[in-house]
Amino acid sequence: MQTGVRLPKTLTFTITRLEIWAKVDRSFLCAVFRNKALLPAFFLGTTWLFVVLLGQLDSQPSVAKSATQRVKGQFSTDLAAFDAVLSEQLLPLAENSRHSDSLKAAFRACRRAYKKLEPFTAYYFPATTRLVNGPPLPEIEAEDNRISEPGGLQVIEAFIFPEFNLDQRSGLVREIKKLRRELVRYANFWQDTELTDAHVFDLLRLQIFRLLTLGISGFDTPICQTALPEAATSIAGLRTYVSFYERTQPGFSQLDRLLQKTEAHLNQATDFNAFDRAHFIITYANPLSTQLLAYQKQLAIHPFKEIRALRTEAKTLFDPNAFDADFYAPTSAMRSNEAKILVGKKLFSDLLLSTSNDSSGGKRSCATCHQPGRAFTDGLPKNATLSGRGTVRRNTPTLLNAALQNRQFYDLRSHTLENQSSDVIQNTDEMHGSLEFAARTLQHNSAYKSGFKRAFPTMRDSIEPIHIQNALAAYERSLVRLNARFDRYMRGERDASGKPVMTAEEVFGFNLFMGKAKCGTCHFMPLFNGTVPPEFTQTESEVIGVPVRPNCRQIDPDPGRYALFPLDPLNYAFKTPSVRNVARTAPYMHNGAFQTLEEVIEFYDRGGGQGLGIALDNQTLPSDKLNLTSSEKKALIAFMNALTDSIP
Repeated sequence: MQTGVRLPKTLTFTITRLEIWAKVDRSFLCAVFRNKALLPAFFLGTTWLFVVLLGQLDSQPSVAKSATQRVKGQFSTDLAAFDAVLSEQLLPLAENSRHSDSLKAAFRACRRAYKKLEPFTAYYFPATTRLVNGPPLPEIEAEDNRISEPGGLQVIEAFIFPEFNLDQRSGLVREIKKLRRELVRYANFWQDTELTDAHVFDLLRLQIFRLLTLGISGFDTPICQTALPEAATSIAGLRTYVSFYERTQPGFSQLDRLLQKTEAHLNQATDFNAFDRAHFIITYANPLSTQLLAYQKQLAIHPFKEIRALRTEAKTLFDPNAFDADFYAPTSAMRSNEAKILVGKKLFSDLLLSTSNDSSGGKRSCATCHQPGRAFTDGLPKNATLSGRGTVRRNTPTLLNAALQNRQFYDLRSHTLENQSSDVIQNTDEMHGSLEFAARTLQHNSAYKSGFKRAFPTMRDSIEPIHIQNALAAYERSLVRLNARFDRYMRGERDASGKPVMTAEEVFGFNLFMGKAKCGTCHFMPLFNGTVPPEFTQTESEVIGVPVRPNCRQIDPDPGRYALFPLDPLNYAFKTPSVRNVARTAPYMHNGAFQTLEEVIEFYDRGGGQGLGIALDNQTLPSDKLNLTSSEKKALIAFMNALTDSIP
């Protein structure tokens, strides 16, 4: 090649391969297109050829390259590296090896390679990412009556760990090949992805939040237990991408040193269960997300202004106003204002909402069951029906922080708080009211009418049912309380005597919660409910096998989500509730079966319903015993007591 410049060896090799493709005999191409069975392999090969070339071209140093160009090139290089490990190490071993150790080593290398890509893949390609590193459970689109099989690294993990079963070789090979096809989708999507500096900083900071909510809890490494070294790899990847934005501002050197220290700290951690997550968050993760945002602003790269569940300018997950419940409002017009909250608070305690044309109404308000003095619960396993004959279907959940989830009720049937209030008010067992009747009645109440006019300035003369629903929802959205001792501890606060606001036992309990006890893999920090970080846009349900009473081998007959969507994986599935304020919200579970936290922990320690001996093939909670000691169980309860929010 006479080009006048000397090309790198790898680039020369790639161009040579292109020349070879260009000289392929036409008869061969015709044969390929006639034989459709050859087409997938042909297109797979050509796609990767061009992707690798693109990555190598982008990775060549150039003073003219922008930071985003270098970012794009680095991702292409890392993606090609991931595919190389997958196809050149893991796949041949899966096809031929009889030894678990070599397979495990190759799999760990694949996971580390993926962690360099994760900030971008999770941000830009979430649907494909579910098939690359999603949970090893079917994806259920209940409204569409559709179940999709899982795939990717976590599915492959189960073939290899704890030991590789030769009888499952064909299944393992099939899953690896499926994963390779998803990487081609990544490559194709990436070519069309437009980057901006603001997007890069946004996704890098979200990766830090992902790391400390999902990564260090072992969420995506449930069997191989490689969460900590993978976290170190992730931080190393962040440092690479941040280096493309090196400037003379002092913030860069400070940020780079912090990234180095964080990576080193994670690399030194050798025991998943013994890792001090509280220390890591306070000493490394919180300063890191804070400094990354500060450096972004130094570069005049402004954070996005859009409304999100986790505010775009939150320095840490534990900032006093890090979360915005208005993100979950169905429209911008339904977001809160002080006048809406005041009207909603008054309506919340008004018996009018259980009044209708039926003269037997007017006996119950929202506050009857959601009592502020009981953290907006009622202290009962199940409350009585309005008629007094029998009980309502399920336990009364707390309304504190209920606004920070995208689905309501134990069966997730309501998408908004507006719909939730309508469901309860018009339920014959709960309130047996009428929104239409209430709206007509309120229309003749001058105090209410003036309050609604202030709350809804564009409202016409008539109060409508939707105004009532939105006012109640605005009040519930005002019930976000993330000010427990745990939150203050994570902010570095101390008490009047200068001591930490959490005891050593409580901190130990937090580390257990996020580590050995595996609570944090379903009750996601910092909300400790089933709303998945760091985007907080999806609320999960789980099948844990709740019995009719503690230590009983009979499952509670309530089918949960299955009653609405009769799909087998949803049988006995219920929303993952928050464990914030659990010290004040007993009894527990959807049926109120457990009176104490000791009973709850014992249930989980034994492996849920399956651990009790209940036959439950679709249980999503691991059935393995946790083997918690009595002191560990006590520490877990101490930590959960530290999640009690103050309620002004």
